[in-house]
Amino acid sequence: MASRSMFDLGGRVCVVTGGGRGIGRSIALALAAHGGTVVVTGRSEDTLRAVAADIRTAGGAAEWLVADMQDEAQVVGLAETIAARHGPAAVLVNNAGVNAIYKGAEKTTLEEWNTIIGTNLTGVFLTCREFGRQMLAAGSGSIVNISSIGGRTGLARTAAYCASKGGVELLTKSLAIDWAPRGVRINCVAPAYVETDLTQGLAEHPVLGAKIMDRTPMGRFGRTDEIAGAVVFLASDASTYLTGESIAVDGGWTGS
Repeated sequence: MASRSMFDLGGRVCVVTGGGRGIGRSIALALAAHGGTVVVTGRSEDTLRAVAADIRTAGGAAEWLVADMQDEAQVVGLAETIAARHGPAAVLVNNAGVNAIYKGAEKTTLEEWNTIIGTNLTGVFLTCREFGRQMLAAGSGSIVNISSIGGRTGLARTAAYCASKGGVELLTKSLAIDWAPRGVRINCVAPAYVETDLTQGLAEHPVLGAKIMDRTPMGRFGRTDEIAGAVVFLASDASTYLTGESIAVDGGWTGS
């Protein structure tokens, strides 16, 4: 039986990309609540600053740093700065991403394709590479990539998004094989539709929202804390024999 201490992240530096709002914010708060020293990063200084302040108010340790995960130089600098201030990262959560553009592939521009692939897949590769180097040198670490049901099954009018998240799923599996012998674990959490400010309009839409809820066996959108709970599990010692896996936190979507 797992004890509470198995979920203790005390003394561990936990980096959360896209940590300023929605799912990323909940993940950052949850990691801090379990003792992690959390560094939230992304492109919006205001939201990052607010999350770090909330964590500190609750008695946790947090810092914020602005960086664009598509920019190789910024990712390299981010990893170096965090290592210099806190030591090597023990946990990396790749949550930064852009939402799907709902249009057919025949109407998708190359610029739209490159934006989605660049943020959702190339950005994940860059952060895995840079923080993975720290973890490999330390001989331990856990990376959690936020994927999507769109990386596990096709969704209509979201070709670029599904391609990006499918790439994250297989990047995760490949890195897990390479890095497991050297003490670094890497897994995915694949949410379905989750309640955030970005999905509020979709959830409230009389047709589209109803379709999603009808398609989901649990009959509702997920909550951000439900995604955060899976991340804490994968970040912690409760999952030390788990790597290369993708946990679908989707209300039964991909199981039906």
